[in-house]
Amino acid sequence: MENLDRFLEIAHKLADAARPVVRKYYRTPVAVDVKADDSPVTIADREVERTMRDILNAELPDHGILGEEHGRENVDAEYVWVLDPIDGTKSFISGKPSFATLIALCHNGKPVMGIIDQAITDERWVGVMGQPSTMNGTEISARECETLASATFFTTAPELFRDKAFDAYQAVSKQSRIAMYGVDAYAYGLTALGLADTVVEIGLQAYDFCALVPVVEGAGGVMTDWSGKELTIESAGDVVASGDARCHAEVLATIKSAMA
Repeated sequence: MENLDRFLEIAHKLADAARPVVRKYYRTPVAVDVKADDSPVTIADREVERTMRDILNAELPDHGILGEEHGRENVDAEYVWVLDPIDGTKSFISGKPSFATLIALCHNGKPVMGIIDQAITDERWVGVMGQPSTMNGTEISARECETLASATFFTTAPELFRDKAFDAYQAVSKQSRIAMYGVDAYAYGLTALGLADTVVEIGLQAYDFCALVPVVEGAGGVMTDWSGKELTIESAGDVVASGDARCHAEVLATIKSAMA
């Protein structure tokens, strides 16, 4: 792709602009609204996304934007930016620094660049197609984990799974060595750092997962949907990310068996 370096500079610019807004509202008594899907949203979510969209509209007016809070804009474009201003709003409003700002660039629907930015802990993961992922400028790599039985497994919350999907979650959880919960996109960053092994989630939106794919894959990991297909901006959002392809294959097989 042309202009990849420039696009990366702009991605960093977006993350840099988001940070002071996040910090301004963190651990302050912000009002919390409830959206139609019962998820919470604050002025911080809306202001962070507006700040990033204003930069993109000025710098790359021919690019599309898909954001959680302010919707779709020119999403049929060759390049589309996918923004989640605060992934983990429940953590944000609870004062837990495991939320993140997610910034992705998709080329013809495929995630090719992603940033996971944690403004409070000053951590920034960057993934770019064909390049090693980094955290705060240092190359990172996922760790070896041959089997699910030796894996540290993350998911956001068990109650998000229903019916057969809950059976799939339970099967993965029971077979893993350690089950951990509730850190949203941060879990994918930990997997890319080699501190966790697999993440299983259901019903995500494009703005929840597009930024994560280049980070995980650039660290040597694998990220697909539950059937093993590559993720695109149009994917349904039932995802698995693993640091080791062998563990990933076992997780997919476990899900398939439980869903049968």
